[in-house]
Amino acid sequence: MRTAVVVGSGAREHALAWGLTRDGVRVVVTPGNAGIEAAGIECTTASPLDIDADLYVIGPEVPLVAGLADHLRSRGKVVFGPGADGAALEGSKAYMKEFLASANVATASFGSFDDAESALKFVRTMSPPYVIKTDGLAAGKGVLVTNSLQEAEADIADKISGSAFGPAGSTVVIEEGLKGVECSLLVISDGKKALPLIPARDHKRVGDGDTGPNTGGMGAFAPLDLDDATLRVTMSTIIEPTMRELSRRGIDFRGVLYAGLMLTDSGPQLLEYNVRFGDPETEVIIPLLSCDLFDLLDSAARGDLATTPTFLPAHAVTVVLAAAGYPEAPRRGDIISGLDSHGQLELPLPNVTVFHAGTERDPDGNFVTAGGRVLAVTAVASSLDEARRLAYTAQSQISFDGKVLRSDIALGD
Repeated sequence: MRTAVVVGSGAREHALAWGLTRDGVRVVVTPGNAGIEAAGIECTTASPLDIDADLYVIGPEVPLVAGLADHLRSRGKVVFGPGADGAALEGSKAYMKEFLASANVATASFGSFDDAESALKFVRTMSPPYVIKTDGLAAGKGVLVTNSLQEAEADIADKISGSAFGPAGSTVVIEEGLKGVECSLLVISDGKKALPLIPARDHKRVGDGDTGPNTGGMGAFAPLDLDDATLRVTMSTIIEPTMRELSRRGIDFRGVLYAGLMLTDSGPQLLEYNVRFGDPETEVIIPLLSCDLFDLLDSAARGDLATTPTFLPAHAVTVVLAAAGYPEAPRRGDIISGLDSHGQLELPLPNVTVFHAGTERDPDGNFVTAGGRVLAVTAVASSLDEARRLAYTAQSQISFDGKVLRSDIALGD
């Protein structure tokens, strides 16, 4: 039997493990979470370096930036995930923007600063909306987009001083605010070529109508209606120049390259790169995949991407349920009702899967909240409207004190 190790503990890793298990793969998740374990998938606190498997899939950005893929490859392991040199595209936004300039990739104009005086001087020359980003990793929460110059100035001061994000924010990237339609395009790379997955869209802000602070993602849907011409332009002007620049720098990128795009009136522009499966995009992309997930990831990891991604003619919507106080101060320990012993709906609905993000068991065996984002409730249907209806019907069966969610995921798209 084929075996795989999935590294991580969130809903993204649950979706990856679910997809691999669906294809008959024996999966071990490290460290995993209570919902993954309840689904009958082995979870362990052991280091992935101490587990033997045919394939290693690294979910989160932190171990990628820290070089976990390099350590595994040095031991002869087959790894889906870039080494530290490739992961630097997400590890430092200042480096990423310099890389994009070298690759001649269309992106917002920017400046990077490690002192507040220069940063404030620069932002005052710009027009709203103002986009202020931490240079380092901030779990998807290090971006401020605002029309208020006063708010932008305060955010710059908080980040550079270290009071907002510690060392991750000691350098900031200030960007031109782009206007258009956002799109998440994930591509699978074997180090030589890249093949796109279906386009998706996530909803970053915590409140309906894209209000409130940015979060790790409050929901997503796929596929986004992206015409073939726009996809071809995106591949030829953004992804392919990136692959050439990676090769020029001697970076063998084997994994997912996640392009956060803004589809503007003048064409697609890159907002930023991530170097791993997006969350919550993974929770809508994997359920729609119709090819063998293990074969896809394994062939890319071996440097010979022979499997072409194929997808069901369907739509998927995921609604994230977050803990009370999210994103500023999520509360832990609230009992979750509406789930069975396997972590799925007590009253099952067709083509609905509950992916666990931040759950654990209390001494009585109840699922309880144990993170900011708690659950990702995903529905698949023949139309976007039906997938959305199913997802919201399903989430209504789940309750815990202070449950935070948006009511407009995939609405109007």
